[in-house]
Amino acid sequence: MKIPPAWKPAAVVFDCDGLLVDTETCWAVAESEIFARYGLPFGPQQKALLIGKSVAHEAHEIAKAVGASSARDIEVDLLELAAQAIRKGARPMPGAVSLVERVGRVLPMAVASNSPRRLVDLALEQGQFGRTFRETVAADEVGRPKPAPDLYIEACRRLSVAPGQALAFEDSMTGVLAAQAAGMKVICIPTLPELEYPADAVFDSLGDRRLLGWLTACIPSF
Repeated sequence: MKIPPAWKPAAVVFDCDGLLVDTETCWAVAESEIFARYGLPFGPQQKALLIGKSVAHEAHEIAKAVGASSARDIEVDLLELAAQAIRKGARPMPGAVSLVERVGRVLPMAVASNSPRRLVDLALEQGQFGRTFRETVAADEVGRPKPAPDLYIEACRRLSVAPGQALAFEDSMTGVLAAQAAGMKVICIPTLPELEYPADAVFDSLGDRRLLGWLTACIPSF
């Protein structure tokens, strides 16, 4: 893997689900429950269609897949099932707590999540990030969710930093495209590593030594 040249960002914006907090397994519990209600299996192929999407878009995809007449009813059930699963089982992703702590000592940080406010706050709290970030932006607080750039543009606005001066961390194709559309450099820690991501760099985890070495070169006192 090619390591990008050293570059000092003015701020860092993180995705949440699947990047900072292991909520994708929690979402999978909720999604599989809905598929089971319709007597259908839920596996990697179905999960791949849903990763990174907003809850409304995910509900629409599920409704199509299971033949439901109302995506809104699916969305309501999905939100409740996901909240229950996150409350029970969400944990920080490998390397996330340490990396965020180190970045936060030297740069302003925000979260830009495709989840609604209720689930963003719950996931961050369960993942030990409840009071870590200066700003957090949820999908129900902007006009368009990812892959539109709105979440990242708003996060940068709240940090008083131009998007071109900020670094994004993502785990999904949807998120990578959103950060790039905002004009940001983006590092991907993929939930689905078999895909090819158009990010500036792709690393195995937030604890990857290559990533930590690159950040050390980019950020003084990291």
